[in-house]
Amino acid sequence: MKKKKFSDLKESVIKAFFFTNGILTVMILFGIFALLLFTAIPAFREIDLKEFFTSHQWNPTSPVKEHYGILSMVAGTFMVSLGAMIIAIPIGIGTASYLSDVAHWKVREIVKPIVEILAGIPSVVIGFLGIVLFGPILAKIFGTSNGLNAINGSLLLAIMALPTIVSISEDSLSAVPKTYSDASLALGANRWQTLVRVKLPASLSGIIAAVMLGMGRAIGETMTVLMATGNAPAFPRGFLSSIRTMTATIAIELGEVPYYSTHYYALFAVGLVLFLITFILNLLSDVILNKYQEREQ
Repeated sequence: MKKKKFSDLKESVIKAFFFTNGILTVMILFGIFALLLFTAIPAFREIDLKEFFTSHQWNPTSPVKEHYGILSMVAGTFMVSLGAMIIAIPIGIGTASYLSDVAHWKVREIVKPIVEILAGIPSVVIGFLGIVLFGPILAKIFGTSNGLNAINGSLLLAIMALPTIVSISEDSLSAVPKTYSDASLALGANRWQTLVRVKLPASLSGIIAAVMLGMGRAIGETMTVLMATGNAPAFPRGFLSSIRTMTATIAIELGEVPYYSTHYYALFAVGLVLFLITFILNLLSDVILNKYQEREQ
């Protein structure tokens, strides 16, 4: 009887511990949102909402008229993130497929930890690579004055997103039951057909999660894009243009702006927009995953 009571008590404590952690996580999320929202509200007493979301001019220090338009920053953020995903998704899924289905186990045991260690490289180091390595190469290839542009940022963000995409996608592919592969091979399919038509669809939910996490890393990155994209506040005209992202704008200006000024509140408004963008992307990924899992069942 005592042993049963102790077991029930232990189970109750464990449940309470995980419930508390879940509530704490939700509270932190709402706390961040509330902080951004209430600090951003004063900005819109001075800034027209239409100008804020549709104007591409961001010049808070103009002596004539201050401009607070985030359109160019939003376009730059999405441009560099989209470029990163175009590069990282096929390479990441291809690498994960190689590690799970083609590579010898000894190769996998060496390569996967190396890929995961890549995620621990500081973003400022990746930014230096963009300045001293990729920048000059891109300038020479495309004949530009410098290589600090959206392509450079996309390449660097792809490198930073790859460890997440590769690691989670490989785990998802490895988690597919071996009976799936055995059944496919027994029916006459080769290893390539088994991978493409059986294992990848079976692990699609995990791969989508990996891609969304990689995209979140790309959108929220600061130092790399700050160093390697040129920080031009103008509206981007292409991937060879210098751009400035939302995160870079906050990092550059928040440390020097006077507290409780319109400029100060406007930067929090930019942070709020960035928070909402990442939240919506994660929400959409959850909806896609749930629909896919319902279809499987």
